[in-house]
Amino acid sequence: MEPLGILHLGAFVAAGLLLNLTPGPDLVYTSTQAGLHGARAGWIAALGIGAGGLVHVTLGALGVSALIATSAAAFGVLKLVGAAWLVWLGLKLLLARDAPVTATHALHVPHAADPTPARRAGPIFRDAVLVSVLNPKVALFFLAFVPQFIDPASPRPALAFIALGAVFVANGTLVTGAVGTLTAAAAASLRSRPADRGWRRVAALVARALPRAIGALFIGLGLRLALADR
Repeated sequence: MEPLGILHLGAFVAAGLLLNLTPGPDLVYTSTQAGLHGARAGWIAALGIGAGGLVHVTLGALGVSALIATSAAAFGVLKLVGAAWLVWLGLKLLLARDAPVTATHALHVPHAADPTPARRAGPIFRDAVLVSVLNPKVALFFLAFVPQFIDPASPRPALAFIALGAVFVANGTLVTGAVGTLTAAAAASLRSRPADRGWRRVAALVARALPRAIGALFIGLGLRLALADR
């Protein structure tokens, strides 16, 4: 990729993969959807996170993200909107009514092996896009990280920025999707355990407590974003 002035592509990919494995709203959201609704839902969420990342890449190449980074007011508004969205997602999980859990299907609703209904694909994808787009730290990350791998003398710096951003987003989608698949497999394994009385009680408790715990985590991420300095 020398004609674009891209430097150390291998190092960029390796660093990007490590960064993609760092826990954050995108990984939490993808794992949550996969654990509750199966691997397919996890991949839908991963694609939504990737789509949001492409929005940041495009805005960065156009200079819009740089404008946000230098404007305290614009950054503050986007930060608060993103924080509010994360808190809203958390509140929905915290306030959701418990599904009925009986002796024969503890932790079966929703079942990780069940296919995600088509009507759920849209909301899962939409929420994932918003989780990514409304996080100003993603925009600042692209502005701070990607240019380090572009030659200052590059004849097409914007194109190089887009190319590197697309590589990062593609790798990130694969990583988050894979983590979602592992989460779905772990959830399915738990649900397939022998249905003795003690296990049913534990499974019922986990089925009720896990969404609340994840909701609290989303609220914590939102508050951290709201209070974060630039």
